[in-house]
Order: sequence, then structure tokens, then C-alpha cells
Amino acid sequence: MPEFKHDGRLYYNPIEFALSHIGGTWKMPILWRLRNRTLRYSELKKDIPHITHKMLTTQLKDLEASGLIYREVFAEAPPKVEYSITEKGKNALPVIEMLIRYGKDLMSEYGVDHPEEQ
Repeated sequence: MPEFKHDGRLYYNPIEFALSHIGGTWKMPILWRLRNRTLRYSELKKDIPHITHKMLTTQLKDLEASGLIYREVFAEAPPKVEYSITEKGKNALPVIEMLIRYGKDLMSEYGVDHPEEQ
């Protein structure tokens, strides 16, 4: 496959391009948590205990810029912000689900215990 550029960045294949949008430690877990409901920032932070505030903020901005999540700000004091998954974000869910299954299969193969999902 020939290389291509998008937003000034060089990509070598579609996998690399897709992972630039949903890859990394936190983007898929955030999308997964938003799959069935809208969550506030504090709810996401509580549900993902090992993520720092700075990282959560950065990842949410990246996901919003990619059009995978929607950020709604309510004019209240203090401001209320809610995050929900977009249709574009929902299109990534089957990929995430497949990776979850594959990861669990590998964990079983290597004898690694894994907690059940929420």
C-alpha cells in the first residue's frame, strides 16, 4: 500500500491511520465507557481510576477533534459538561470489542487472570 499524508502527517497504512484516532492506552476505554450512556468528566475520571486529569482532558479533546465524541456544555454555575459518543465513534465499537476479545484470549493463553467487565 502506498504511503499517504493527512493533516501534514505521513502514514504508511490504514491501520496506522485508524490507530492515530483510537489507539493508545486511554482512547478505546473512554469510547467503550460512552457506548451506552452520556457521562460527565467526573464520572469518566471515577470509572478510569488510573488516568490522570491531564491525560483524560487531552484524550477527550483528541476524541472530540476526531469527531468520535461530542462535548456538551451546560450554562450553569459551575459549568456542567457531558460527553457522549457520536455515530462515527460508534463505528469504532466493533473494532474495540474485537480487540477486547482478542486481548482476553491472549490473557487466557498466557495464564493471566482478567476481571469481568462492568
